[in-house]
Amino acid sequence: MTRYREITPAEMTPAQQRVHDMIVAGRRGRFGGPFQLLIRAPEICEHAAKLGEHLRWGTSLPDRLSELAIITTASFWRAQYEWYAHAPLAEKAGVPAAAIEAIRRGETPGFEQKDEALVYRICTELFHTRRLSDASFNDAVATLGETGLIEVIAIIGYYTLIGNTLNAFQVALPQGVAPPFPE
Repeated sequence: MTRYREITPAEMTPAQQRVHDMIVAGRRGRFGGPFQLLIRAPEICEHAAKLGEHLRWGTSLPDRLSELAIITTASFWRAQYEWYAHAPLAEKAGVPAAAIEAIRRGETPGFEQKDEALVYRICTELFHTRRLSDASFNDAVATLGETGLIEVIAIIGYYTLIGNTLNAFQVALPQGVAPPFPE
């Protein structure tokens, strides 16, 4: 059961309406998902929407690596809706289906691409140790550059915000969609 009701544009305060209109006018072209929740704090919603738009479409990373970082984050937080929204995008971007399924099951995936293995390692190392080893840091800088490493870290942080928001408000999957993670 969800813990929220949608706020219609007619019910929004002027600040909420301004942020709503900004999101609709942006790359997303629509308002929904986590923004229906974040709009309750319009300033946070505005900044999150701008950051999210940049992280989805404006980084130096190929979509394949961005989506890999997103689904690895979704899996760590067991964010059902986030996984539902991004696993198909990850596969479309080129993340191998077998790797996606292994991540969903909490198993270590095998990757043919070294950069995919590295992004997965960065994410899981940060989640499990709260640090990045010297070896992982050096590999990340050599492969992704400092900018790319910061972008992966920012994706982790942003999608932690989104996943935890969706989890806290118990956003339901569409009817008939099986949860990717057991409750």
